[in-house]
Order: sequence, then C-alpha cells, then structure tokens
Amino acid sequence: MQKAIDIEQVKQDYEAFIQSKKNCVLSFVDSKGKPFSSTTPFVRLNGKFYVYISRVAEHYQLMDQAELVDLICVADEAVTANPFAPERARWQCQPKNLGNEGHEEIFTAFDQLFNAKMMELLRSLDFSLFELTPLEGRYVIGFGKAFTIDIANDTLIHVVIDKK
Repeated sequence: MQKAIDIEQVKQDYEAFIQSKKNCVLSFVDSKGKPFSSTTPFVRLNGKFYVYISRVAEHYQLMDQAELVDLICVADEAVTANPFAPERARWQCQPKNLGNEGHEEIFTAFDQLFNAKMMELLRSLDFSLFELTPLEGRYVIGFGKAFTIDIANDTLIHVVIDKK
C-alpha cells in the first residue's frame, strides 16, 4: 500500500522550488505552427510571473503576439537523483505586455533578485516587462508524484492514474 501524500508538505516544497529559481524556459508556437523555446530570468509576485525582454530578442515578438505561453522551471541536473524524473513545474500562462513605465513593485523585485545596477542599465534600453498569468499547471517531484496546480483554489491535486 502506498504511503499517503502530505499535500501541505508538497505545497511547501512547490513554493520553495519556485522561490529557488531565477530562470525559466518559455515555449511558444509561431505563426507557422513551429515551436520555439528560450530562457529568461523571472520574478514571481502575487502568483504571477514577470519577465523583462529586449525587443531585439527572438522571443519578444512571439511573447507580444501570443495568446498563451508555456513557462517551465526544472531542477538542476547536478541535484537530480533520477534524470527521467527531475523536479519541475510548468504553467500555461496568458501574457500581457506592460511596457517599461511604472510597475515599481515588480522592478524592485527584479532589483532584489538580480543586480540592481544591471536592471538600471536594462531599463534604459529597449526592454519591455511582460506579466504572465498562470491558467493551469503541473508540478512533478518524481514517478507517481505529479500534481495539478489548481490556480483558482491555490492548491495542488495529486494526479492518480488508474492502471487497470
């Protein structure tokens, strides 16, 4: 018989995992149906993700025109016991271009997490702040330990597959 899952502990582990991450992978589908992925630093505030992207970056136009964007964080390979089941969290998000003015609370979070002088330089360039609102997600911590991220109720639901 399988040991009961302590969902509160899993939720704490999930939050700690996200807080430990500074970069994410963004995935898009372009206008021709071709996939495209890239990496970028992010901050998370009030349940939303924020990325700061140069207009020159390949993923800027994709982000600006996308209705949905996938965002994933994956545990470092160096600390992953099983490469077939690394800890990871993925969200399907709705992007919104916030521009480069205002939103000081978000920029303060970037300053605290990253180099404030670097952020000052980037803010003088062609960058734009994007807000990514999670719509659904999945958190995986190993084989048989996958959880649907219930955004609306701020909880995790263990995914159980009936093998019969």
